[in-house]
Formats: sequence, C-alpha cells, structure tokens
Amino acid sequence: MPLRIIFMGTPDFSVPTLRSIAEAGHEVVACYTQPPRPAGRRGLELTPSPVQREAERLGIEVRTPVSLKGAAEQETFAALGADAAVVVAYGLLLPKPILQGTRLGAWNGHASLLPRWRGAAPIQRAIMAGDHETGMMVMKMDEGLDTGPVALTARVKIGPNETAGELHDRLMQVGASLMVEALEQLEAGTLDLTPQPTEGAIYAKKIDKLETRVDWRLAASDVHNHIRGLSPFPGAWCEIMLGGKPERLKLLRSTLAEGAGAPGEVIDEQLTIACASGAVRLTELQRAGGRAVAVEEFLRGTKIEKGTKLS
Repeated sequence: MPLRIIFMGTPDFSVPTLRSIAEAGHEVVACYTQPPRPAGRRGLELTPSPVQREAERLGIEVRTPVSLKGAAEQETFAALGADAAVVVAYGLLLPKPILQGTRLGAWNGHASLLPRWRGAAPIQRAIMAGDHETGMMVMKMDEGLDTGPVALTARVKIGPNETAGELHDRLMQVGASLMVEALEQLEAGTLDLTPQPTEGAIYAKKIDKLETRVDWRLAASDVHNHIRGLSPFPGAWCEIMLGGKPERLKLLRSTLAEGAGAPGEVIDEQLTIACASGAVRLTELQRAGGRAVAVEEFLRGTKIEKGTKLS
C-alpha cells in the first residue's frame, strides 16, 4: 500500500522530491515549509516558498509554522496519522516529538557523503574544498545534526569546472529518485540502516558573506574552487578600479590557467589573473547592478589593461 507521507522542505532543491513522491502514488497528507518571506525590490511582497507553490499546485495542504517546539504544533503533526515524514532542506530543527510523530520516523535527503559535510551548506563546501565526489544520502533522522543511520547512497562525481548551482541541480534530481527508492523499500520492510562512521565528520557551516571575497594570495586551485563553489549564490567577488573608482565584480565562472604575476594581477588580454601560485582565467562575471555575462562580452565594453590589480 502507498504510504501516508508528511513532506517537509522549503527551497527549489526540495521540489523534485515532493513531486516524485506524489507521482509514485504515495499520499502526501501535508507539506510543512517555511513561511512566506518578503521579496521583491522593496521587500514588501510576501513570497511563498517553492515547496509551498508546488504543494498548492498538487492540491496538498500546506502548513507554515515558525516553530515545531510547542506541544500544540506537535499534537497537530501527530494527528495527521502519517506513516513517515520526508525532510529535504526544510530549515527548522525537528524536536524529538516530531521525529517520533509518525509510525516509521523521519527520513532526510542530504546532499553529501555523510559523515562528510553535515550541516547547512554541503554542496558549496564540497566544491570549495576541492572534493572530486559527493552524493545524496537518505538517512533516518535522530536528534543530532545529520548524524542518523544511512539507508541509501548515490555517489556523484564533481566536474573540475562545475559550479555549486550546476551540482545543486544534478543532486536534487538524484535525491528525488533515491528518496522514492527508499520509500519503496520502507513500505516493503526491506530498508536496511547503517550507522555513520565516527571518523571523517566535517561540518558544512552556512556561507558567511565575510568569506565571499576572493583572496588572490591563495593557490590558483583554491581560488578556482572558491569561485565555482559560491556560484551563482551568494557569489565570490573582488574589486577593480574602473573609471577611477573601485567597482565590485561578482565572479561566476573560471578555469585554471598558465601564467604568473603578483597576486591579483591581470596578466593577459583574456582576463587571466595571477594567484600565489598559478593563475585563473575568469570566464563569466557580473558587474554591480548588471547581468551575468561571458568575459568576452565584458571585455568588448570594458578595456582592462595588463598589470591591472584586482583586490
């Protein structure tokens, strides 16, 4: 029989899993998601989350509590009589009564190879660290932060120039299929659990704006990983003097290149920048208030002399 599922998620990353669970024939009895947030230029319009929009399209009840710590909210959750909860990038901590509020527990789709990169930003951190592989895991949630036993794993190679945005889009599709497979096995009573190893645990802390500025004093590989790991959001950036004043450039894509010079120095006509060792060639960027463009288009309208320093 199909399972009665409570789905808990918020961003775009969660949507394919919600859709796939519904398409697999399970009964999604409610969707929990973050409340609508201010958006738009002036921040005056309240915008529902991507999960809320998809749930409404599918005709699923939506709930947007600001907390799950209260007894009343926990009783309401349990009263749904669900078989299991599926959690994908929800954004709220689940207290013990919620974790135990369904017959079969809460199951999380997490975008890393646990125990590496537990926490909020596993996709960005994997790329920024230069990892060559990551994946999706389905685990049974406990009260720790991404510490529960693992049910299923799908391993995914990370391309040498792949951005966090591109990897995000691949992983969310992989995660959707993996969660449907996990629910099939859960329904059949054949889903096995493996405790996470205690060694190799690393925390993927949330990206802080203070760490987004490029440090050209690092090796070229580290700069390249920094740029692609923060692309497209929040975006790595640097400053350049244009028209006699500093202007911020958001750096979206790069490749490793040959060459040497002082860190931050433009060393050719293609916007190759020297690092502490080696160099990176910028391939896509965005000026403040502008749109993302290929570097060739940027250079057609803005001449950057060799020897120019980026900071």
